[in-house]
Amino acid sequence: MAQPPQPDPFSKTVRENDAGAAFVLESKGEWWHAGFHLTTAIVGPTILTLPYVFRGLGWFLGALCLTVMGAVTFYAYYLMSKVLDQCEKAGRRHIRFRELAADVLGSGWMFYFVIFIQTAINTGVSIGAILLGGECLQIMYSNISPNGSLKLYEFIAMVTVVMIVLSQLPSFHSLRHINLISLLLSLGYSFLVVGACIHAGLSKIAPQRDYSLESSQSLKVFSAFTSISILAAIFGNGILPEIQATLAPPATGKMVKGLIMCYTVIFLTFYSVAVSGYYVFGNKSNSNILKSLMPDHGPSLAPTLVLGLAIVFVLLQLLAIGLVYSQVAYEIMEKQSADVKQGMFSKRNLIPRLILRTLYVIFCGVLAAMLPFFGDINGVVGAVGFIPLDFILPMLLYNITHKPPKSSLTYWINISIIIVFTGAGLMGAFSSIRKLVLDANKFKLFSSDVVD
Repeated sequence: MAQPPQPDPFSKTVRENDAGAAFVLESKGEWWHAGFHLTTAIVGPTILTLPYVFRGLGWFLGALCLTVMGAVTFYAYYLMSKVLDQCEKAGRRHIRFRELAADVLGSGWMFYFVIFIQTAINTGVSIGAILLGGECLQIMYSNISPNGSLKLYEFIAMVTVVMIVLSQLPSFHSLRHINLISLLLSLGYSFLVVGACIHAGLSKIAPQRDYSLESSQSLKVFSAFTSISILAAIFGNGILPEIQATLAPPATGKMVKGLIMCYTVIFLTFYSVAVSGYYVFGNKSNSNILKSLMPDHGPSLAPTLVLGLAIVFVLLQLLAIGLVYSQVAYEIMEKQSADVKQGMFSKRNLIPRLILRTLYVIFCGVLAAMLPFFGDINGVVGAVGFIPLDFILPMLLYNITHKPPKSSLTYWINISIIIVFTGAGLMGAFSSIRKLVLDANKFKLFSSDVVD
């Protein structure tokens, strides 16, 4: 007996009744808006961790891995955009990563795998953003009032309250102006930090430069893979289909322009921060280079005004990053809780949005206060989240949809990237989790010190 036809889960009719698509992922943007979103998703204060990454790799491997990660991620995002474009031309525009993966791979479990990974990324980045925001406030406070009584978790609570207010912006597209400001802020604090590092390197109290790596071979290997995982998190995105979903149809070709804008900013900021910070501080580089410039003991190594302005810029951009990476979580909530027939700002939809988004931000804030592991969180999130979504799935999806000949260079480049980064992800996950476990002995719940 013939099976009755199954409804297409990606059809236009189904999507019209999908509040997550209609409200959070509304498609109204231009290519430059996608560029703003991409830049906020990638070029964030995590770049202040780059000297720390070089600390685990050294000059040559650090520069090589930074360049390779940049080239591979641009290539991966380009392929992902091509896959989305092809699906759109075939009448199946995908606005969610999980739907794209499930449709192309023809597997229901892939839908839930991507949801799990994206949730890990979103939560990890949101925790990291709130934690670093609290740390920025703490740094400013400790310089204004060295003997003040406020603790790190209190500053984290302040950032969390601001994030709760901003989380009520209803759609991804509504963040476009915030993300333009975010792009300008990333350029601003990057150049301020570079200038501060140059000033510190030329000063009479410049630290002794030591670029040696770990003493034992095993520790060198673990440090190297942890650094690679952090690099993956820094370059990671994991929400490119959702960003492309904000583009007004047809989206074909627009995403490439946005990527070029984003990677121009990446080139200007990543190399300058990594090289200047590692040159000055070497293997004493902190997981937040601002803390190296403002040591706990002794005077600041750069003008207070410059460092203070950089911290303010970082703090403001963190709010935008927290908003961007929360969109997938909000879209999932809205899809389940909202009624698309009653309007985005109706009482029926406004109250659940207020409650659910507030609870989500509070959850991230509590975890940030409990587990002050900024560098370690980056490593784990990079290994278990960004590497599968940004270094493996795009190549696999492209090979399936575009079917390059097995004798072609493109096919084998994609297969090689999948194999290499699968291995790197496994090793990075092991080394990052190992470091997280080791660092667990160095802190207490709601500690006022971030462990490196």
